Amino acid sequence: MGLAGPPVSQPASRRAARYALLVLTVINFLNYIDRYVVASVVEPIKRELGFSDSQLGWILSAFMLSYAVAAPVFGRLGDLSQRKYLVSLGVGLWSLATAGAGCARSFWQMWVPRALVGVGEASYATLAPTILADYYAPARRGRALAIFYAAIPVGSAMGFILGGQLAHHFGWRAAFFVVGLPGLALALLALSVREPVRGATEPCLGLRTPPALLKVYAQLWQNSTYVTVSLGYVAYTFALGGLVGWMPAFLERYASMSTGRANQVFGTVTVLAGFLGTFLGGFLGDYLLRYSKHAYLWLSGLGTLAGAPVAVLALSSRDPTVMVPAIFVAECLLFLNTGPLNAVLLGCVGAEIRATAMAVNIFLIHAFGDALSPLLIGALSDRVGLARASLIAPAMMIASGCIILRARHAQSSPGASSGSGKRMEPT
Repeated sequence: MGLAGPPVSQPASRRAARYALLVLTVINFLNYIDRYVVASVVEPIKRELGFSDSQLGWILSAFMLSYAVAAPVFGRLGDLSQRKYLVSLGVGLWSLATAGAGCARSFWQMWVPRALVGVGEASYATLAPTILADYYAPARRGRALAIFYAAIPVGSAMGFILGGQLAHHFGWRAAFFVVGLPGLALALLALSVREPVRGATEPCLGLRTPPALLKVYAQLWQNSTYVTVSLGYVAYTFALGGLVGWMPAFLERYASMSTGRANQVFGTVTVLAGFLGTFLGGFLGDYLLRYSKHAYLWLSGLGTLAGAPVAVLALSSRDPTVMVPAIFVAECLLFLNTGPLNAVLLGCVGAEIRATAMAVNIFLIHAFGDALSPLLIGALSDRVGLARASLIAPAMMIASGCIILRARHAQSSPGASSGSGKRMEPT
């Protein structure tokens, strides 16, 4: 497989870009359905298989642990080969593994398939944004990524809604079968995306061949913008992963909702708040970038800080008329981050190492973020109750907002990159 594949001809490039965005967004939609369907059936699994909250926390974290470990591998492979083949392989793997979880009769029979889902999704999530970055110039990248990442709340919500309804009518095992197997068709569709020229949307292509892996890691470590934003992203992902993983169970326990009702409510809130927040973040970030090169970071940092007290209100209230609107506002403010933060990360590194940069970031945010938070909240829940344990999430939101705002100073330092698309040149 060649380094970048055949160039996309100029007359066809806009059509190819739109097609790639459409296909990859549809796959991302399924990605998040399969990722979060397990959270929608936590209580039915607990009742049938007798798992403790600690065991359920490990199952919720299995995906993220393997996802984090596999991402750097696919990142390096993506910098050295055509990415669409790796994307297709990953989609096929996670689809089969999702369906396999429906056959589980024990802890390990559930844990292993969920871990394999993480391996498959690591390929896709690492490489798909880099393909879009090579199709869309920095000035339009935030909007393109907003469309792509809008699939996160929509897919997550459908995971909860479909999982809850299927579990209610046909049992929790049917939920895994129904949402998993359709992905095999999308794995084939991924092969129809044309591989763009790496760096085609940049002012300068830079190096066509990636440096040695250790040199790439050294470049990333020396990039203060990349490092600081990644740290803020870790805290953000920790908070979001903990809330999303346990919120349906929270609504069942503290708002007296059934499994189906809890997932329907949380799914609806997530799709509306996430869709609004993601699009608002992407488009508003691109607009404000005309006035400040720190616009992405201001928007993300202040949004996350504003969401923390609202999350505390949601977790401390026992009145659904207060709890549900507060969840909506908190999620909306959190999802403001999606487009801007990823635009900063993609824009602050060279095109020839972008897949590795995304992979390292994915490793960090999941290994130290949402791979740990469901597990930690589950363990604490066994001791102090889910309501108190969940308060870790807003505390991490405050930490995230402060770190992201701090990244403005790194972005302004000599040699640092800006969110507007200027990048760290290879050393």
